[in-house]
Amino acid sequence: MVFGWAQLIMDIQPLIVLFTDVGQLHGFSHTYLGASLLAVLSALTGKHLSELGLMILGVSKKEHPIKITWGVVVLSAFIGTFSHVLFDSIMHGDMKPFFPLPLSNNLYGSLSFSQLHQVCLYSGVMGVLVYYLVLFLRKKA
Repeated sequence: MVFGWAQLIMDIQPLIVLFTDVGQLHGFSHTYLGASLLAVLSALTGKHLSELGLMILGVSKKEHPIKITWGVVVLSAFIGTFSHVLFDSIMHGDMKPFFPLPLSNNLYGSLSFSQLHQVCLYSGVMGVLVYYLVLFLRKKA
């Protein structure tokens, strides 16, 4: 949940640019420096929002609440924001991921849109498989 929250927060700045036509579409929020700051914000807000969301969905109960550890929260937020910058660097030519360093975006165009979507799909499938493997191994233990 925190991973998804981090993805959402990453795209607030481009959304504002789309509505106002002011600023760079993939600006500071789409740099590794900006992503680091947004990861901290995502972690601080996402932990409590995720725990509340689990209660609303009925996965977590008031008498036995599911608590998400800070380690999982921080790791999820940083993976979410950094992977967002990585994949957008491949897809968008206006990215300057290493700002304020003058390094260029050498990843742009390194994969086609189709290949990038396949990477996302396959990594999602792998994530689901790993999740169920961990559940299976925990039940056996």
